[in-house]
Amino acid sequence: MTVASEKDLIALLRIGKIVGLTLQHMLQQVEPGMTTRELDKIGAAFLKQHGARSAPILAYDYPGHTCISINDEAAHGVPGDRVIQPGDLVNVDVSAELDGYWADTGATLPVPPVTPEMENLCAVARRALDEAIKVARAGQPINRVGKVVEKLARRNGYTTFHELGGHGVGRHIHEKPSVPNDYRKRLRDRFEEGMVLTIEPFINNGKGRIYTAGDKWTLKTVDGSLSAQYEHTVVITRDEPILVTAV
Repeated sequence: MTVASEKDLIALLRIGKIVGLTLQHMLQQVEPGMTTRELDKIGAAFLKQHGARSAPILAYDYPGHTCISINDEAAHGVPGDRVIQPGDLVNVDVSAELDGYWADTGATLPVPPVTPEMENLCAVARRALDEAIKVARAGQPINRVGKVVEKLARRNGYTTFHELGGHGVGRHIHEKPSVPNDYRKRLRDRFEEGMVLTIEPFINNGKGRIYTAGDKWTLKTVDGSLSAQYEHTVVITRDEPILVTAV
């Protein structure tokens, strides 16, 4: 969507804060021995407390209120009986709707003991989000995001996923335009003032290839490698974007 009024912006910031707080609440509750279903229920209760509805359930009848992906699960992990273990890399993705407005955020948490590789992978992914946000300004080519993300990944010996990137959001969970995390020279779209979208680098320490698991939802790396993702919903301006999901 494109923000057309102060009312739009206020409503987006309201749902953005809710999903941001839900994400932080869930990450604070992560501990070895709990199942991903138990963690999802924590997120579901928090969203309900604030009057918000799970976006993946609302839009796709997804079998969980949030997406929880562990280790070789790159994205869209379905909450279930999997037990979180010490040393796991846990990604939580929270998206929700309130009063017709949608927002989306995510982050990756290493569960102690944390290896240097996990720590570095997450650090590079967080830096990629920061760098991508800096170039997301009205009038700039959208492919600048992919250029900075891919360059940073390669410089650190990592890859990105061609299939996973940011997207428009605001009136639905997935809207146009796409915001790839790899550089696409032929992509001519530009950021427009007021545009609402997600910026979400995925950084992988393997080949950067994924497949859909048997549950028809979870995206796993073909080589069992790890990935980290950090995400904000933003509103594009002529300066740095407004971080809708920042808390």
